[in-house]
Amino acid sequence: MVLTHIVQAMLSTILSLNAKGTLWEIVSTAFILSLFFIILLFTTVFLYLAGLVVVGKKRALLADAFMISLLGTLLSTLFLMFIPYTLIKLFLFVFVWLFLIKRLYGIGWLAAIAVAILAVIIFLATTLIVALFFQILEEILKLLFPLSVSIL
Repeated sequence: MVLTHIVQAMLSTILSLNAKGTLWEIVSTAFILSLFFIILLFTTVFLYLAGLVVVGKKRALLADAFMISLLGTLLSTLFLMFIPYTLIKLFLFVFVWLFLIKRLYGIGWLAAIAVAILAVIIFLATTLIVALFFQILEEILKLLFPLSVSIL
């Protein structure tokens, strides 16, 4: 319930700031917000699956994975915007994500590292499967429609 009000306040604030801008600025803001929510959704799913494998069903809740994703993404974005040194940003990114996993799943540092590594492996495997699917789909379409012009 509180999360709904926060998202609603964010959207209304951003849209009211862009109300005086051009249509392109509004579309750009809408694209950035939709990209943020898509990344949030996928990160939540990957963390939840990794948490199920490493921690178990009792500790790894979908709500906890969502909070880890939301807070981790927001804090990482703030670090990216306000800290000029790359090594410090990288250290803070890793520390914040591991700390959030540790706190919200109620596990130790090594288990948090295992959850993070497994989430990255799940992400890479999913990306590989989706890329392979689209490559196969492209080859099938080339066989079915050999005279069509490719836009890629």
